[in-house]
Amino acid sequence: MTASPRPRTRRRADAERSIARIVAAAREELRSDPSATTDDIAKAAGVGRMTLYGHFKTRAELVDAALRDAVEDGDRTLAAVDLAGDAYAAMHRLLVSSWGLVAESAALLTAAQGVLPAGRVRELHAGPAARVDELVRRGQDQGVFRTDMPAAWLVGVAQHILHGAAEEVRAGRLELAPDEVSDVVTKSVLAVLATPPAPGP
Repeated sequence: MTASPRPRTRRRADAERSIARIVAAAREELRSDPSATTDDIAKAAGVGRMTLYGHFKTRAELVDAALRDAVEDGDRTLAAVDLAGDAYAAMHRLLVSSWGLVAESAALLTAAQGVLPAGRVRELHAGPAARVDELVRRGQDQGVFRTDMPAAWLVGVAQHILHGAAEEVRAGRLELAPDEVSDVVTKSVLAVLATPPAPGP
């Protein structure tokens, strides 16, 4: 008689729930404090240290999982943004949606930069970056974004503005209401991307 696979399936489901709980706690704790320890995260997740280390061998592995989870959530949100039509208007919509996500995960990104290689952080953000890159190139083709600079450079500048503004907000150096910050960031990025006016006579 063949043994039932149900106990193994149940253990796997329990493990997946435990991992999801730990990753969610990591995202929350690291957003509050980029230096949060594995003990802090285990406590927030309601699990013991042995359980946490059973799933994540190091703090770096856990930070990687938390950042990957946050990026995937954000990518699903941004995938729903309408990017059809005029690239300038589409970029405005994308930036408004992106800013909230970037601001929320600024501390998480700081934590990741402290323990993960720069190449890994770029790899995790490859999907969102590709979306912006495609939109910038489309805007260049439409004549609404500048063509005197490479698209890749413009994408990089846009990302630096977003992440820099998020860090300024997190550090308390940009004392504006959330909607005002969103407006400033969006205008700043669009000012960099927009085709400059023709020089006067």
